[in-house]
Amino acid sequence: MAEYVNNSVQAVQPNQNVLLNSSIPCGKGYVYHREGSGLLTLRGIVNNPTGCFARYQVTFNGNIAVPTDGTVGAIAIALSIAGEPIQTSKAIVTPAAVEEYFNVTSTAIITVPKGCCTNIAVENVSEGATAADTPTAINVQNANLTVTRIA
Repeated sequence: MAEYVNNSVQAVQPNQNVLLNSSIPCGKGYVYHREGSGLLTLRGIVNNPTGCFARYQVTFNGNIAVPTDGTVGAIAIALSIAGEPIQTSKAIVTPAAVEEYFNVTSTAIITVPKGCCTNIAVENVSEGATAADTPTAINVQNANLTVTRIA
């Protein structure tokens, strides 16, 4: 298991990643992360000679809120693969006021083909209050991402 955290409050713009620091890095080389980056690389290292893929469970937990200068409305985060959000991992909350934090959790099982690599991140996927509105930034605090190799 590898764990990446960032306890400080960070403003995350729409379609941008939550930045993370290593807490418990992966010592086997299955997960690569550059300190302070929002991207992690999962490697398709297969221990079984007949195996075709490596499988990881990725879980994000953190607190999100609308920043002081933001517009109150629904906000969301999701895990993403190569910049594309995994829709089934989307966590949505609707605060009643700015700076009202909600705890969200998002989990996905990610399969990486043998010999390949996959980039993952936690992304602000918030939309505007209406289709005409621009998406909003969010505050993220106590970000925690764990990666567990399950196959």
